Amino acid sequence: MAGFEFLSPEGLRVDGRRPPELRRLQCKLGVFQQADGSAFLEQGNTKVLAAVYGPHDVSRRSQALHDKAVVNFQFSMATFSTSERKKRPKGDRRSIEMSLALKQTFESVIMTELYPQSKIDITVQVLQSDGGNQCVCINAATMALIDAGIPMKDYVCACTAGYIEDTPLLDLNYLEETARGPCLTVATLPKSGKIILLKVESRLHADTLEKVLGVAEKGCKQVHTVLDFTVKDNLKHEISAFQ
Repeated sequence: MAGFEFLSPEGLRVDGRRPPELRRLQCKLGVFQQADGSAFLEQGNTKVLAAVYGPHDVSRRSQALHDKAVVNFQFSMATFSTSERKKRPKGDRRSIEMSLALKQTFESVIMTELYPQSKIDITVQVLQSDGGNQCVCINAATMALIDAGIPMKDYVCACTAGYIEDTPLLDLNYLEETARGPCLTVATLPKSGKIILLKVESRLHADTLEKVLGVAEKGCKQVHTVLDFTVKDNLKHEISAFQ
């Protein structure tokens, strides 16, 4: 996008945010009665539905693991989620790759050893896409798992960061993601600060990488603050409903 200004002379981005500012994040738990846990999460204009089913028995014994639960993850995008309106066949390459990446991320966090010979199904669907799809799916799935009461080692909080016009930017929207600049996708465990997912798109100098990674980690902490508040607030409402 030659000639396009991603930062105004005042230092504002195209959506009015400052470079280190997170998009507005809001979440609602328990949106599906049929699921064991569910969440609807909006991060900017990216909107994702997540549902969790299980733990339940594995239909085929050959698929069961004797010492832990099997985690199945399914990612999809609604045909109306982008302006392209392209129909994607179920199980297309990009969806399969995303499903695998998300599955691996959560396998390391869910305490699967508590549910041997069982299965946990997690589904996420992007209803509206405006950047950071993988991160928003991770945050939504985390909330759905919490809603389902499935034990995890910690929250999984994710955020993107980029480097445009010599400036680190937090939580990229679609326009910024497609600027062909470096983009980091990071997921962390807030208590330990451990990074469990780090994906780098485009080359980035080591010194710049450190700066952008630092911005992304701060973003993950901000995400955790919002998600944790949402969980505690939801719990307060549930307790008051029984009183």
